[in-house]
Amino acid sequence: MSSRNGIVRQNTTKSEFFDVCCKVMLIGDSGVGKTCLLVRFKDNTFLSGSFISTVGIDFRNKVVDVDGTKVKLQIWDTAGQERFRSITRAYYRDAQALLLLYDITSKSSFDNIRAWLSEIREYAQDDVVIMLLGNKADSTQERRVRREDGEKLAKDHGVAFMETSAKTGMNVELAFMAIARDLKNKQTRNPNDPKFCLEEYVDQEKQKSGCCG
Repeated sequence: MSSRNGIVRQNTTKSEFFDVCCKVMLIGDSGVGKTCLLVRFKDNTFLSGSFISTVGIDFRNKVVDVDGTKVKLQIWDTAGQERFRSITRAYYRDAQALLLLYDITSKSSFDNIRAWLSEIREYAQDDVVIMLLGNKADSTQERRVRREDGEKLAKDHGVAFMETSAKTGMNVELAFMAIARDLKNKQTRNPNDPKFCLEEYVDQEKQKSGCCG
């Protein structure tokens, strides 16, 4: 354990150092691509074909660099099936950020977002960071949810939004890094520092990359 700029740097292995640790949860209906999104971010690979759905809770760690600060993201992958919802709810309270996913090819997964948001308001911390993700954006021919509808829903609930594709990697890195930056700023900013706005940051980064998602 070492100290840098007033931050205690911790390590869990000989090579894994971090300054701050943040718990992030992936939530949403079963089949929206939560596990695929996590694997794309963690290992930069895509789980093609069929695979076993998440049972209960699983998690992976990844340390990322945000302006010289090592941020450890402890990312919890949750089951979307109703029979596991009580397990998922038990983990809300300690989460600092929630990535809420729907599948752009599944109208029902989008329609259920409001129920997920209600559950978040009931069980999660009041200051939890929320980002809405319309996943499987590469499946343009099968699209059932317009991007504009996702944007409107996010705006109505005051959360950040983007479309992602675990298959192509579109916006996956941006989604997690934006969350990491927000959480890092919350934990390390001085009282006089300007407040970080997740929605503005996401919009700016999407414009830089020329991505409309």
